[in-house]
Amino acid sequence: MSFNGTEGAVVTLREASSWTANYRATIEDGDTIAHFVGTEKIKAIIDQEDCVGIRIYYGIDENGEKNLILVGANADENDMEEGVIIEKLLKCPPFCGQLNSLNS
Repeated sequence: MSFNGTEGAVVTLREASSWTANYRATIEDGDTIAHFVGTEKIKAIIDQEDCVGIRIYYGIDENGEKNLILVGANADENDMEEGVIIEKLLKCPPFCGQLNSLNS
């Protein structure tokens, strides 16, 4: 199989809300529930030649904090290791915005 850029699925707000609530029920108060990345950084990845999507890795930094690492992937399912790799996303909390069905 190879990637074609259509991978993933659109879900309803009801489904997404239920799943984020399930996750929040498993963690301690104050733990990270989401990450934010700006469009400029996402575009820097997807605008690379041969990029058909973004792979997201889980990571733990040098301070023991959970983080996400974003890297482009090509149609052959390979990471674009020589391209743009994004980390240092803004964590929620504290960058959560208004309370809504996905974060509260």
